[in-house]
Parts: sequence; C-alpha cells; structure tokens
Amino acid sequence: MRKSRRRRLAEESAADEAGKEGRPVTGQADVVVVGGGHNGLVAAAYLARAGLKTVVCERRGVVGGAAVSEHPFGPDFTVTSLSYVVSLLPPDLVRDLRLEQHGYQVYPQGPYFAPRADGRCLRLPDDPAQRQAEIAKFSAADADAYPRYEEHLAGIGRILGPLLHQIPPRLGSRRPQDLVRQARLLTRLRGVDERGAVDVTRLLTGSIADLLEDYFDSDAMRGLLSVSGVIGTWAGPRSAGTAYVMLHHHIGETEGLSGAWGFPRGGMGGVTGALARAARMFGAQVKTDAEVAQIRTRDGRVTGVTLAGGESIDAPVVVTTAHPQISFLQLLDPADLPAGFVADIRGWRSRSGTVKINLALDRLPAFASHPEPDPSVYGGTIVLAESLDDIEGAFQQAVSGTPASLPFADICIPSVFDDSLAPAGKHIMSMFTQWVPCGYADAPHDAELQAYADRVLTRVEKVAPGFTDSVLHRQVIGPHQMQEEYGLVGGNIFHGELSLGQMFHARPAAGYADLRTPVHGLYQAGSATHGGGGVTGIPGRNVVKQILADRRAERWRRRVAGRPGKAALKS
Repeated sequence: MRKSRRRRLAEESAADEAGKEGRPVTGQADVVVVGGGHNGLVAAAYLARAGLKTVVCERRGVVGGAAVSEHPFGPDFTVTSLSYVVSLLPPDLVRDLRLEQHGYQVYPQGPYFAPRADGRCLRLPDDPAQRQAEIAKFSAADADAYPRYEEHLAGIGRILGPLLHQIPPRLGSRRPQDLVRQARLLTRLRGVDERGAVDVTRLLTGSIADLLEDYFDSDAMRGLLSVSGVIGTWAGPRSAGTAYVMLHHHIGETEGLSGAWGFPRGGMGGVTGALARAARMFGAQVKTDAEVAQIRTRDGRVTGVTLAGGESIDAPVVVTTAHPQISFLQLLDPADLPAGFVADIRGWRSRSGTVKINLALDRLPAFASHPEPDPSVYGGTIVLAESLDDIEGAFQQAVSGTPASLPFADICIPSVFDDSLAPAGKHIMSMFTQWVPCGYADAPHDAELQAYADRVLTRVEKVAPGFTDSVLHRQVIGPHQMQEEYGLVGGNIFHGELSLGQMFHARPAAGYADLRTPVHGLYQAGSATHGGGGVTGIPGRNVVKQILADRRAERWRRRVAGRPGKAALKS
C-alpha cells in the first residue's frame, strides 16, 4: 500500500514539474534529510552545526527509526521496540553534539550468562580469574584458550576497527582523486604483516563455527559465542562470513571500552531523543508525520522532495537514510538511474528471520542454575543457546520454510539499571530471537509468530521455573511488521546483510560506497552504507564530511572558472 501511494504521488509530482508554476513550493532548505533515525539525526545535527539550513522529514509520528522507545503496554512501561543496546557510537560524536547535556546516559551492560537445560550455567564475568574458573567448569582447555581467542579478535579489530570510521575509496576507479584515496588506504594498512593479512582474510571469509572450533571444545562455549556471529543475520553459524558479523559487534565502543555495549537511559529512544534535541539546538528543523513520497530531480541533479501530504521542499542537497530499495526504487524513478546501479540495488540482499519479543514482568526471573540475586546476571546478556549445532539446526529449519522449533534468544532486562522503564518492582525484558522463514516479511503470519513466541518463553521457563506466570504483557514483532512499520525491508536490522559481498566498497553499490549517488546532490547515509549496521551514527557523520568537502570543491571550481584567462586555457 505504501509503495503504490508513493508511486502515485511521484507521478503527480512529475506532472507538476512539467509546469513548475503549478507546483506550490511550501518550503526551502539547504539540505533535506529523509528519515529521522539515528543516522539522519546525526547528519542533521552536524549539518546544522556547519550553518546549513537543514530539514529532517520522518515518516512516523516519532523520531528514532528502529532505535525508538514506545509504550505498547501503556504509559507505565517504556519498551525499546527493536534495537535494544547501544554500541559503536563514537565518543567524539557524543562530545561534538553535546549529547550528554541532552540527556544521553548509558549504563554499561554486564557479562554473558547462559543458563542451561541441565541445570548448569556458563558465565563470562569481567574478572579474568573468575572467568577462567567459570569456563573450566565445562572445559579446562577452553578456559586456557579464551585469552588467546580474545587477543586474536583484538588484533584483527585493531586493523579493521579504524576502517569502520572511514569513507571507502572507489576501488577500481582510475580517476586521479580516487587513485589518491586508494593509495591512502594502502598506507593505513602498511602495518599489517603476512600473519595479519591471512588472519583478516580468514575472518572475513570464514564462519563463526570455523573460528570457534579452532579454539573451543565444549558445546557451552561454542553455543554461547556463536550467537554474536548470526544475530540479525540470515545465516547460520556454519555459513561463510559469520565470523565478521561477530567481529562487527566485538569492535564496538561505549565509554571508550572496546567491544562494550550499554543500555541507554529511557531505552534506545533516549539516544535518538538526545540526537533530535541536539539537531534542533544547532538549528535543524525535525518534522514528524512527514513521509517523503518522492525525491525530485531534474537533469541529473536533485531539486528537493515532495511529501505524501503534498508539501514540497526545495533543496540542492538531499540525504536519504532510508533502506536503499526504498530510496532508489520507490522514491526515485529507477529509469533515471544507471542500469548497473539499479541492478546492484535490486540485488541487495536484505533477508531476515528475526523476531523481537518484548515483555513486561511483575518480578525478575529466578534461574535454577543461579538462584541468588546477582546484578551481573540480570544486568548482562542472558543467552539461550545450548550448542552451536542447535543454532545451525534452527536456521536450517527456517531455510526450509518452518519456524525454528528451538529458537535461540539474546535477552536483556534494562530496567535493572533504568528505573524510568517500569514501575517499582516490575521490569521490562527484551528478547532478540531467531529464526522464522525470511518469507515472513511478505505477510503478518500472526498465529505462527505467537506460537513461536510461546516456544521461546517455554525455553525460559525450563531454566527459570515460574517465569511465564510473571509475564504481564507481551509484544511480538516479526519481519513483516519490521518492514511495514519501521521501514526495515525484509525485516533486516542492518538494512542489508553483513556479508563479504555487501561490505566496505560494495555497500550498497559498486562505485557508490563513498555516500554519493548517481544523482548530483543526492547522498545516502543509512545503515546499508559503510559504517552502518548497528547504532553507530558513523554514516550520518561521514556523509556530512562528504557534503562539505564537495561544497568546498565546487566553490574552488567556480573560483578557478572565473579567473581571467580561464577561457583561453579551456580552448
């Protein structure tokens, strides 16, 4: 329905363009940002800080995109509907935008806790001696191997981490300016030796199973650690490329801690709320209930946007943070774009089998394997994953068209830190689970999703008897709702799979990983661009660097063109 309305409005606007006097211009700006998610708000704040008149157009009635706090159970409970922890948000970005003065506060997340069906549990506390003792309960060899595993990842993270913050060069281009940027990339990698080059290659191309089986023997360790390689991904732990997905999470940074995650006060809406307040403080206008129906162009240049309500905003620069298949196949006419670019966007893989379950509880769960109250348990990540093979089996069921009979779950209870989320004594539980068939993005499948959620809660009940009786409210969000309500095509939380063929210079199309597009003045900065995939803000910050650099280059060209004797030089 949304697509057909956009297409209709686009056709009407195109007709208006034929006689521009017939199209009322109800707004003008230096830059229009399409989408009020975290990347759009970061871009808007930096653009406004640079002195540009900036307007953000958000389709929904609230900013935040997938990083939003909502109230599905009434005003007493605040739920982070989809994205539920913050990481990778650069500390210098937090400082630049003065987010802390706008209410940004993060509680560091505690360590892993994995209760098991046999009554035991695997814990990975921060203290190295305690962690070794906990792992040794399952395997002494695994306990000895864990420090080597961590150091291995840290070494690769030191190589790839800085690249996450860079605008990728146009690899393969022969233009002089692109060759210079390619040379700079090689300079940044000059410290990588033969061993490091092989380690990076194997991690980028290998599976999380291959990596873990090189270090660990026990099902407990393999099961727990494999979750971070497949979370949010249409791939099982034995699928190539899942080792990098794990590293993508591992190199996060919260409060300066590598690989750290945290709960923002007020839920993820606390992050985007602070970003919106920062953008407004710098002078940006943030409009909600302002769906963009068309990105307008003329003669290969962007001219502004037309909203679903008929309002038109003229601007020489537009930044789209929507999913690329929405931006380039719906908001633009694909016929106006290069065929190769359109083919890349049409072929962009954005599958998912994720189901987000949010619960309101009248008490904390009591785990049979760890019954005493322990902040490190309730404030950490609670993982339901018996073995790597169980997780692979769940994925293969979904691939064959059947929801997993034994879904895994990544569980958090942010209300143990944040008393703003629930009334005293009650709690909010976030359950990130997988898998259902990726085809569930095409239709609601409500009955199947409810049955799937029942199975997830049954898994918790087995390790925390009495848990189901504590559930006051339940919200189940499947791929279809993620797609239709939140704009996540296919239900993919990364706006596109983090596979080797969709990373760095290939994200999201050949020749356009530098955040530009084939349309002059139109830029992209969503999670499907490099640095995205998670609440990073990196694409939003980098696109502003690109816009400002292009503006400086354009002013220089105009000055050169206006110098005496320039015409003679041209001839």
